[in-house]
Amino acid sequence: MPTAVTSLLELTLSPEAAADPAAAHAVITETLAATRAFDGCLGCDVLVDVDDPARLVVHERWESLAHDDAYRAWRRTPEGASRLGEVLAGPPQLTRFTTADGV
Repeated sequence: MPTAVTSLLELTLSPEAAADPAAAHAVITETLAATRAFDGCLGCDVLVDVDDPARLVVHERWESLAHDDAYRAWRRTPEGASRLGEVLAGPPQLTRFTTADGV
């Protein structure tokens, strides 16, 4: 059975997007609708830094690394491209985790 994967995508909103959070959140909501609908996505949440609301972490849960890999590959295609880059100060940072057995 494949091991589930948790992906954390760290985002920093551009100063312009941070000044208009409703517009930035609309882009993020649109992007995550496609993420949530992608095969193997078990869900995702957006975490907002309490000290810096321009800093977000998208907490994604995937059935397997293969599902997450397929999603990342899709996002690099014209069909999977999102508008997320329009609201970010720089490229997102992705970190992926599995659960440690026996801990």
